[in-house]
Amino acid sequence: MTREREFDSAGAVPSRWPADSLHRLAEGSAVSLTVSTADEMRELGRRLASAAAAGDLVILSGGLGAGKTTLTKGIGDGLGVRGPITSPTFVIARVHPPVGPALDGLGPSLVHADAYRLGGVLELDDLDLDTDLASSVTVVEWGEGLAEGLSADRLEIAIETLPMGGAEPADPDDLAGDMPRAVRITPVGQRWEGIELPLLGLADRL
Repeated sequence: MTREREFDSAGAVPSRWPADSLHRLAEGSAVSLTVSTADEMRELGRRLASAAAAGDLVILSGGLGAGKTTLTKGIGDGLGVRGPITSPTFVIARVHPPVGPALDGLGPSLVHADAYRLGGVLELDDLDLDTDLASSVTVVEWGEGLAEGLSADRLEIAIETLPMGGAEPADPDDLAGDMPRAVRITPVGQRWEGIELPLLGLADRL
């Protein structure tokens, strides 16, 4: 069952999303979005968090400055975890605990990992991310080709910067400015079958 939550400008959680904003996922069928600004990317993270639960794995891919950390900040906002959320490149992994109880009890922690500097799957295994997986929402930046073995059920999200007049991202750890991004969300496994994501009507199934 989908947990339907909406966030207002103060971060409150009203009862449900507008019905016309929901997009139903199907296993292996990708959803594509164009995200125009950093604020929209963070809001997308909040909306992904509305459907997330303890045990979920999200694998992010995309170049430097694509917006992976910005998206993760939004997921953290939506989960209501302790911040700040920054790029974990040098720490490799951080655990952000919930700051207060959710409507149905204490919400999950956010485990934010970065596989950019890892040499392979064995080094990822050394982080013991699977130890926290059952009780947390785990987000792995640069996880493509490395983190899939953590769970048969996951969201794979690829972010690509769309060129605008030759502008280059200024901050390799975060979304730079308001350059548009193409975001491709691929659900893998039965966990996400039929889950409705509130994607503001921006989504087109590929």
